[in-house]
Amino acid sequence: MQGRLRRLLRAPPPRARLSRVLSSSPPASSGDGDGGGVAVKQVTRGNLAESLEELRGRVRDAAFVGLDLEMSGVTSAPWRDTFELDRADVRYLKLRDSAERFAALQLGVCPFRWDPAKSAFVAHPHNFFIFPRKELPSDCSTHEFLCQTTSIDFLAKYQFDFNTCFREGISYLSRAQEEEALQKLNLLYHNNIYASSITCEEDGDMPLKSAADILFTERMKIKFNEWRDVVISKPRVDSHLPGNINCSQGQFQTVFFKMRPAVMLNGFSSHQLKLIQQVLRKNFRDLVYVCTFSDDDTSEKRVVYSDTKEDKIMLMKDVQEDLLRSREARVKSAIGIRHVIDLLSSERKLIVGHSCFLDIAQVYSKFIGPLPSSMKEFASGIHKIFPHIADTRHLMSANQTVQNVMKHKSKSLSSAFSLLCPTPYSSADKSSSLCPLRIEVEGDETTSSCFISGGKHEAGYDAYMTGCVFVQLCTYLDIKFEQLSPQENLATNNKMQKHINFLSPSWNSGTVVDLSTGKERPDPGYMRRYPAPVYDNIVLIWGFQSKVRAKDIKDCICKVFGPASVMSVFSIDSTAVLVQFSKLESVNDFLDLKAVLERTDSAISILHPLSTILEGGQTRAAKYDTYRDICSSSESKFLFADQAEAVCAASKNRLQENVDDNFISGVHETILDGKRLNKGDGRKSGSKNQDDNDISCQDILDALHDGRALFGKRMRS
Repeated sequence: MQGRLRRLLRAPPPRARLSRVLSSSPPASSGDGDGGGVAVKQVTRGNLAESLEELRGRVRDAAFVGLDLEMSGVTSAPWRDTFELDRADVRYLKLRDSAERFAALQLGVCPFRWDPAKSAFVAHPHNFFIFPRKELPSDCSTHEFLCQTTSIDFLAKYQFDFNTCFREGISYLSRAQEEEALQKLNLLYHNNIYASSITCEEDGDMPLKSAADILFTERMKIKFNEWRDVVISKPRVDSHLPGNINCSQGQFQTVFFKMRPAVMLNGFSSHQLKLIQQVLRKNFRDLVYVCTFSDDDTSEKRVVYSDTKEDKIMLMKDVQEDLLRSREARVKSAIGIRHVIDLLSSERKLIVGHSCFLDIAQVYSKFIGPLPSSMKEFASGIHKIFPHIADTRHLMSANQTVQNVMKHKSKSLSSAFSLLCPTPYSSADKSSSLCPLRIEVEGDETTSSCFISGGKHEAGYDAYMTGCVFVQLCTYLDIKFEQLSPQENLATNNKMQKHINFLSPSWNSGTVVDLSTGKERPDPGYMRRYPAPVYDNIVLIWGFQSKVRAKDIKDCICKVFGPASVMSVFSIDSTAVLVQFSKLESVNDFLDLKAVLERTDSAISILHPLSTILEGGQTRAAKYDTYRDICSSSESKFLFADQAEAVCAASKNRLQENVDDNFISGVHETILDGKRLNKGDGRKSGSKNQDDNDISCQDILDALHDGRALFGKRMRS
């Protein structure tokens, strides 16, 4: 923190106030994407309005806009990480869980404008601090969010300014929250208008049980009567009365409210105010109790003189309309940081991110509304808001030349920035004949104190790095910026169009999502670690009582079903695995065999090769769709086995392992009848005196098939 404060840029001298805070090629990097002197504008709720006004022009003139977010966490549990064996719908459910549970702490926005006179891009990095505080009195949400300790520690390592975030961060309302708040206001307004038109004189009367209440109401009746008499007797001149009107018992300050005489009610308790309203209803047809609210939500109570019944109705209508307008203005002001998202959406510029699927999901969750239940719905929704999105991670594999440059290199943002965006004095890629394009950074000439030298993992600087990487990647795609007209939208460029709206859901998905259709397709540049998944052939196993390695699980199953029966075993965490069988029929055989062994009270269940993973009937197993159901649950358990038990406790009948008891009993009897007993040399014997220990896996499987056939016949009969 102190290191960054020491790098605060000083305001330029009055005689030489420059609009350009920094002008250079992309700064040299020490390999970790360090800031190197790039000035990033820091935006908090104190300077949001002026920064937003300045940003409008920057975005309007931009060829594209770099975008990045910093969040309070990524995954709520290790098993919530995205895995290579995750199906597209499961992967989306995990990403949705992350976007909903964690907070966005910073939003980085960096417009890039092409300057033909300089043959360079001009960048304007902005770093917006975010904190979801309660802005509306009617907002009942608590804005809870998770913090992942590893993520917080990671941000602290890179000197993230948590004090500024929590104290000066900009709050927000999503579009869904804004719509809900406005609907509540309109409903309240119409209800109040309706109620005021049908309220009877005697409605809401309070019984006067104490002497104090009786004395108070009589005193108020006298005071209001005297005040009204004075108001009526004094001729109005230019719509005003003398400031003070003397009464027999004290003094009322006369003011004007909507061109009508009124008196302020200060210093009364809520109970006394109710008694005053009752006195007015019962004794004064021409006096109206009016409550309004100031900008800081403090209430102001008045008694207003109204000549006629029609004037009284008009007065109350004006008061309600004023209240509605002020509340609507309050809702609009509570939109906060979402104004930035609305600006980017309305300008329909090309949005550029790096591995930005989670960032885009966060934008949707926080600033648009609840995330849809499916990838296709999400893609359709975000495509309407941001019709043009480019993912630099995807662009790295979109061209063979780029693949050669990035070969064996990390695809992280800082690594790509160091490789693709060198300064003239750093070690550029000698294998490439392409010269990096120049990029200059400009700042606001009047608010230099808002600029701080950016650093890695600050959203504003990461948005700048993302844009720099994108610019250099475009040169490999043979996009000639000098040939672009200022009015041309880069997103509509023929060479660019085939690369936009394709996002990588995760670094290990092996796919890209087409936002225009919501469908995934293979990523040609991805190298798989596991065989391509066939989800019908995958079994989920969880609840191991002791730590069992994936290799041990594979060995146990292969002893039963054959050495080539299992293609891969993937550990979800220490309590669960996904097993992919080579054949579909092996899935049902495994689940049936597991159910029989666990309900067989004999030596078979102890000595069988599967006993290593069955562990006394505590291990559970199901098909892949159960894995999806577990991932879709709002439950939040750290261990997958605990999560699975919490989700499946109320739906045990859905698990594939719950085979019919009559079927299991029939299979067991078939085995013990000695129809198929192993003699140890592969021959079958009909002897009934054979020990249960000699019953083999094949005996059980054969009996399962026979039992299934017999059971089917019984069902048909």
